[in-house]
Amino acid sequence: MSGEPDGMRRVALITGASGGIGADLARVFSRHGHDLALVARSRDRLDALADEIAALGRPRPLVFAADLAERGAVEQLAAALQKAGASPDVLVNNAGFGLMGECVALDPAEQLAIVDLNVRALVEITLRFLPQIVAARGKILNVASIVSFFPGGPGLAIYYASKAFVRSFTLALGQEMRGRGVAVTVLCPGYTRTGFQSRAGFEAETLAFLPGQSAMEVAEAGFAGLIAGRREVVPGLVNKITAWLLPFSPKALVLPVLSRLQQKRRGNA
Repeated sequence: MSGEPDGMRRVALITGASGGIGADLARVFSRHGHDLALVARSRDRLDALADEIAALGRPRPLVFAADLAERGAVEQLAAALQKAGASPDVLVNNAGFGLMGECVALDPAEQLAIVDLNVRALVEITLRFLPQIVAARGKILNVASIVSFFPGGPGLAIYYASKAFVRSFTLALGQEMRGRGVAVTVLCPGYTRTGFQSRAGFEAETLAFLPGQSAMEVAEAGFAGLIAGRREVVPGLVNKITAWLLPFSPKALVLPVLSRLQQKRRGNA
């Protein structure tokens, strides 16, 4: 698909929009005048968010309940958008999750599901809508994590690796798109107070010592960086320092420290 006919409804397509950073990204994009299409597994939570946005006098977002990790889900989403007369000029890839534990102890199928959602689905949806975004000279925001700067994450190995992929892919894609007028930004938040922790297998209280940010703070930083055309956004001073120092930190020190930290989290969960 090389372009879209005139008269299509231009939308910012946001995945993982039912809560946390994704929901606040939807609020921020809407506040700045973007029409929205929201995707997540929970139809009820998406409808509640769409109603909230519409109650503020803004266009009610299109809502699509889908598990993007399932094969064929992206094509079904594309068909549903076309049926609704909508085409994305902004894509926000936020959907993702992680699981705490050693690879040998976790369910292999669940670990592969992390790869399916965090990596494969992100690439598939990007490639599927990239021609439309290029035609619109639009924008792409991919949500990675501060962990993408680490040499690895024992205890959250698949999650750390998936976010390193997202960061690498986004930076490369952004360079490719610079001559086509498409802004591509990777958002790398640190500890953010969302529902991620409980799904991953530990409670937020185990991270109370970290200088966490709210999902809205992260969303606003991501939006501002995307609009400014920045390649990479790392919200928070401590996170910026961490990202700067990590390349100079020996792996023989970082990996054992991370391993002990994850063991402590599992013990407190």
